[in-house]
Amino acid sequence: MPSQDRWAEVDDYLTGLLVPEDPVLDHVLSASAAAGLPPINVAPNQGKLLHLLAVITRAHTILEVGTLGGYSTVWLGRALPEHGRLVTLEGDPRHAEVARSNLEAAGLLGKVDIHIGPAQQTMAQLVTAGMGPFDLIFLDADKQGYPAYLDYSLSLSRPGTVLIADNVVRGGRVADPDSGDGAVEGVRSFLELVADEPRLSATAVQTVGAKGYDGFALAVVGS
Repeated sequence: MPSQDRWAEVDDYLTGLLVPEDPVLDHVLSASAAAGLPPINVAPNQGKLLHLLAVITRAHTILEVGTLGGYSTVWLGRALPEHGRLVTLEGDPRHAEVARSNLEAAGLLGKVDIHIGPAQQTMAQLVTAGMGPFDLIFLDADKQGYPAYLDYSLSLSRPGTVLIADNVVRGGRVADPDSGDGAVEGVRSFLELVADEPRLSATAVQTVGAKGYDGFALAVVGS
């Protein structure tokens, strides 16, 4: 059976072929590491996938829940047209400061609004302020919050909005109803709510690679 080393080797091969070297993105990763941020950003090929999904959907407005150092923010922001807008939510002010610097280096601060605070609070504020609808929403924050984030995401959506949720397999533990892990329980509740939501058409896939064994969910809002 393939090992973690093999998964990483394949990721390196695919990334080397299909994701060109990028000094700006390399800077984002190195600056985030230097600032002591946890290395939990998406892998380069996953970032490219987010970029392609934003391009395919012709997204003009994007909501990201979970900024970290801004790595996925850069991938998504680069997919926006000239007058596009990206709103990204980060709970940790120090992370947001690093992300702001990285986004400035990437030339994207003019298109990105960073909101600092607990995501449920900031999403509620977006709803109250009449923000949206967003064309694409990317969830990549604390997994216990995913059920609430789904509810707010639907309030910030329109028919055709694409919803992407990262880290929904949890190393396979998502299949264990007795896990006792809060992150697993949050993801399971999220997936069950997605399955029961008549406005959503969705799937989830498992992934392996340099970031280990996990997966993502993809949904489209219907009428």
